Amino acid sequence: MKPSSASDFFREVTLRITGHLDPGEALFRSMEYLKEFIPLDTMGLYYLDLEQLAIRTVAEVSVDGGLREYGESLPSTPLDDVLYRYVVAKMEKEDPLDIINRPLEGDPMSRMPSAFAADLPSRSVMALRLRIEEEAFGVLLMSAAGNNRYTPEHGELITVVKEPIAITMSNARRYRELSRLKNQLRDDNLAMQQDMGSLLGSQIIGSDFGLKHVMDLVRQVAPQACPVLLLGETGTGKEVLANAIHLASSRRDGPMIRVQCGAIPEALLDGELFGHERGAFTGAIQTRRGRFERASQGTIFLDEIAELTPEAQVKLLRVLQEKEFERVGGDRTIKADVRVIAATHRDLPRMVADGTFREDLWFRLNIFPIHLPPVRERRGDIPSLVRHFVERKAREMGLLPIPEVDPNALGAALDYDWPGNVRELQNVVERALILSRGHPLRFLDLTPVPPASTVVGLGGDAPLATLNDAMASHIQKALELTKGRVEGPDGAARMLAVNPSTLRFRIKKLGIR
Repeated sequence: MKPSSASDFFREVTLRITGHLDPGEALFRSMEYLKEFIPLDTMGLYYLDLEQLAIRTVAEVSVDGGLREYGESLPSTPLDDVLYRYVVAKMEKEDPLDIINRPLEGDPMSRMPSAFAADLPSRSVMALRLRIEEEAFGVLLMSAAGNNRYTPEHGELITVVKEPIAITMSNARRYRELSRLKNQLRDDNLAMQQDMGSLLGSQIIGSDFGLKHVMDLVRQVAPQACPVLLLGETGTGKEVLANAIHLASSRRDGPMIRVQCGAIPEALLDGELFGHERGAFTGAIQTRRGRFERASQGTIFLDEIAELTPEAQVKLLRVLQEKEFERVGGDRTIKADVRVIAATHRDLPRMVADGTFREDLWFRLNIFPIHLPPVRERRGDIPSLVRHFVERKAREMGLLPIPEVDPNALGAALDYDWPGNVRELQNVVERALILSRGHPLRFLDLTPVPPASTVVGLGGDAPLATLNDAMASHIQKALELTKGRVEGPDGAARMLAVNPSTLRFRIKKLGIR
């Protein structure tokens, strides 16, 4: 039987083969139509995976409906030397069709990864090689019971629809890969959240003491959608706090995208943040999503935001104000459903005054600033931090039982000023674990804070107060002005811009009445 016209045949097959996301269902619907014109018992779609050197099954169907398969569990066949040479030779042929009306016993095609391969020696077979953009990558196999079932006319008919079939298989491969990557990303995101939850949540060291005020602010701002600005010296844990805000927010199931603004070359920064269109610049061979687009319905953490170029600052301001942006080289407006958390150790108000940071962007970011105190202002947390890093690093290094910390080492840690903050403390602990060799941990390379005394001034005869003496005098003056009040709107802590518990620790440490 012949179709009424080639165009009608092409349209009918195209509608069926492209009308369903499931390649197995699409192939079965096409077979129901094709069997009126071509002898058919089974059909299968396969593609050549040159990276893994295998022939992989996309879908297989049978005319009685007993076989309608699609999924990762379908069989594949490794390409040994014989099969590889056979497949490559077939793919290089100009004619895309093979008609085999003889028994396939011993033929390499009988080793194809099909559920009906065992019956192929008693079948007639048509093989249609599929290409997109001149890349040979797949084959459509059709079989019918018996020999000499296929004619050149059958071959011409199926060749008419090779393009929509090739597109369907290409889409099926991409859909399968996207599904795999989506599932992998979801699993990785879940694992990351569980790991971060164990490190954050109840295990943010100092959340009940030195960082109690900070964690109170985190709990207040996390459910909101406003930007958060994290301020503090390098190594104080700004990224850890950003993760805590994300995990405590309604966006916890969305992505958490991190951007180290100072690590991206200026010429590439716009493209990294906002993406680019194909052909936007030399080397832009395909459209690429930027970090803001990837962070949709989640959070973006802009670390060291002070490093942004003036041009990037303008675009970031628009994202914060208008909730939209364009890719580099594009004119399509993209909505930005993203929560922004920024961080820096720089003095942004001074940069605004110097003209190196936009004042309007500063006002947009400074809605809810959180200052992370350095370790030297939360010395009460040092024993807990040391214990936490010793346990974690010892397990990572396989040092069991977990080594003890020498009491003198803990005293040295309490007397040290930790200019590198938590990051430096972690490195010191790891170094001590490497050198411990089964002995209690000692921090031999820490230089304690010098005792309160006077030193010779620059002029050679003028005494200069030590840092502790100067700090004690400054705190004493603030207490006199506030009549001894530490907390509250009129307290010394507010005047000195420090946490009240930090100020009380300093008062006790410096012996201030």
